[in-house]
Amino acid sequence: MLELAGLVKRYGDVIALDAAGLVARPGRILGFLGPNGAGKTTAMRAVFGLVALDGGSIRWQGRPVDRAMRTRFGYMPEQRGLYPKMRVANQVTWLARLRGLSRAAAQRSARATLENLGLGDRLGDRVEALSHGNQQRAQLAACLVHDPVLLVLDEPFSGLDPMGVDTMAAVVRTRAAAGATVLFSSHQLDLVEDLCDDVAIIDRGRVVLAGSLEEVRNRAPQRRLEVAFADRNVGWEPADGALLRERDGSRVYLVPAGSDPSALLASASAAGKVSGFAFAPPRLSEVFREAVAP
Repeated sequence: MLELAGLVKRYGDVIALDAAGLVARPGRILGFLGPNGAGKTTAMRAVFGLVALDGGSIRWQGRPVDRAMRTRFGYMPEQRGLYPKMRVANQVTWLARLRGLSRAAAQRSARATLENLGLGDRLGDRVEALSHGNQQRAQLAACLVHDPVLLVLDEPFSGLDPMGVDTMAAVVRTRAAAGATVLFSSHQLDLVEDLCDDVAIIDRGRVVLAGSLEEVRNRAPQRRLEVAFADRNVGWEPADGALLRERDGSRVYLVPAGSDPSALLASASAAGKVSGFAFAPPRLSEVFREAVAP
């Protein structure tokens, strides 16, 4: 288990982390969310000693993180760090060797990891010859090659096409199912909702909301109401509701969590024939907007 507690980091007058904390658990995927500049990357870099903190603690399995522990961690930074002139397999093998694997074990693991990520036919290519998406896959291979117990991935899905997203998401799920702790940041909230077990939302250096995805959605002060009428011209709206969108005759509102769905359906039905109705906790994107609103 990875525990970040009371992290503080200042850059002059700028407070990047303001007593930030979160817990990432083995076998679970935690989505670390926040606006640009909220402190996500600073916190993730601190796990690897790349940021000198002004306060707080970082613990793994209850013990302060040290250099030896970090050799068992895997990190995929937002700014990719592969050498463009090196051959893909050679580079991943070299990085595995730095993590303590023997030459033979490093070669085997590099080949298997790259093949699992769909790069089996690009092992001898230079990194610079790969597309952006395939460079992302190679960077993830470098993160995974030594079978880390903790994965910290900073925007791993940025710029990937849908097939690339599916491949990388499947690998992340497999690692978590095998017992690894996974922490990753992303602005793709629909993807986070599909992939993550837990979420932590940081804003202006503070973690403002954290818990399992189900808990976070259920604790929200609103509910998501979707209503469709057979006649698109029906002028009904729920009391105390905020319209989110209207498309193809279907309207989505946010209403107070204490609203009675039966009463809402009866009210809508009195206005016109209802062809669709749903009442549920808000989506993660809606929870996020509420959590970081000014």
